Amino acid sequence: MDIIYHVSRAILAHKKSVSSLINEVFDVLQKDMNLQRGALTLKRDNSLIIEASIGLSAEEKKRGQYKIGEGITGRVGETGESVIIPDVSKEPAFLSRTKTKRSAKTAFICVAVMHDNQVIGTLSIDHPSDTPENLTGIRKLLEIIANITADGVAVLKSEIDERESLIAENVRLKTELNSLCKPGNIIGNCNRMRMVYGLIAQVSGSNANVLVRGESGTGKELVAMAIHLASPRKNKPFIAVNCAALPDNLIESELFGHEKGSFTGANALRKGRFELADGGTIFLDEIGDISTSIQVKLLRVLQEKIFERVGGNTPIKVDVRIITATNRNLEECMKNGNFREDLYYRLNVFPIHLPALRERKTDIILLADYFLEKYNTLYMKSIKRISTPAINMLVAYHWPGNVRELENTLERAVLVSNDDVINAYDLPPSLQTAKETNTNLISSDGKTDFMKMIASFEEELIVEAIKDTNGNIAAASRKLGITPRILHYKINSLNIELDKYKSSEISTIL
Repeated sequence: MDIIYHVSRAILAHKKSVSSLINEVFDVLQKDMNLQRGALTLKRDNSLIIEASIGLSAEEKKRGQYKIGEGITGRVGETGESVIIPDVSKEPAFLSRTKTKRSAKTAFICVAVMHDNQVIGTLSIDHPSDTPENLTGIRKLLEIIANITADGVAVLKSEIDERESLIAENVRLKTELNSLCKPGNIIGNCNRMRMVYGLIAQVSGSNANVLVRGESGTGKELVAMAIHLASPRKNKPFIAVNCAALPDNLIESELFGHEKGSFTGANALRKGRFELADGGTIFLDEIGDISTSIQVKLLRVLQEKIFERVGGNTPIKVDVRIITATNRNLEECMKNGNFREDLYYRLNVFPIHLPALRERKTDIILLADYFLEKYNTLYMKSIKRISTPAINMLVAYHWPGNVRELENTLERAVLVSNDDVINAYDLPPSLQTAKETNTNLISSDGKTDFMKMIASFEEELIVEAIKDTNGNIAAASRKLGITPRILHYKINSLNIELDKYKSSEISTIL
């Protein structure tokens, strides 16, 4: 009766958070029934999958999947009839999919969770082996608990089904959007980037010269590559040249090639980048850095598609689509006489302006997740996510180096992290200053506020534990290795809004 009373109280206390309800029920069973392990499975298609548990690690929980009719759990899910296994070591039908190490003479009791006369899941526990009479009594009690929590479990199943339906619909819409206009090599879904995708789609099918404008690190070469891949020239060469990286005495030879013996060191004929790109696309990055003498020769190629190699006098005709990019203010360069006006108008037929990363804040998390997965694979790590405080820092920072700086930041964080989560302290110092992140950890005299730093670190640990346990204080305190009383004290003193994180798993996905 005490157990039923406590479970009933849990139902009243957790009407709005079904996940917290199930965790609270397991806490009650562990405390009052000498429960070793427990699991709630929900029926999904033709399988039963563990959705809540106690005493199981994340890996064990992940392995706990049974087809309907398979093993003891699958049999209960199929028939709706409860099963008692007095000793799992002597039961060949007990599959132990979770691969949990069990002590000698462990009993396993599994009952069905019924709603509207349909099996929607199972509730199972591990219990020290006992007499048949006592195990039968425990089974009856477990059936009562399954019955009185069935409505809540049905709500949980409905939430999960709805969430998965939304995720599937989101994936479908993203796939459809990508197939319509989004280049596969660019990450970003903000309005500014969608405008860029639309411009790429408009210009790709033509041979018009494109000038990509934007700050360093915004992905100008990716845009040029996307235009090439969406054009009829996609099966021909794409040649990229960084004009700023080549000195004036070499850039002409790099672009147009040279004849054998045309200058000291020219021991053989060499084709230039324009000749190599014949039939395809040439991308001239940092076009604003080339000298006026090279600008004159480039203008001729743009007008006539003809050039001569250095040291040669034979005209070479090429069919090349020209895409250029710069982070300079070319209009200002023209006023100063550093950039030819006629060349500018030849290049600027179809301009595309790339937004800085600080102007597309909604893409930061998307890009961070992409880079996390990329460097997880590269460095053979298994980091699962980025903590909320770390995300807040990423979003608050002004990113002078744009996407390139974000990528470098995530690569460093993956390397230094010793956990399965990227935490705020894994990010570089430039993101952790009060000036950049508004964390106010530095006092007016310029000294670091030590107590505020400790409080900030405590808050991060507590919030992550609360999120991982869906707001279950008992489970969160166990995870942190402190008592629930101390955890409540910390939550109140740090002004942590507990309700904000109780359904964080669902809200994060949606």
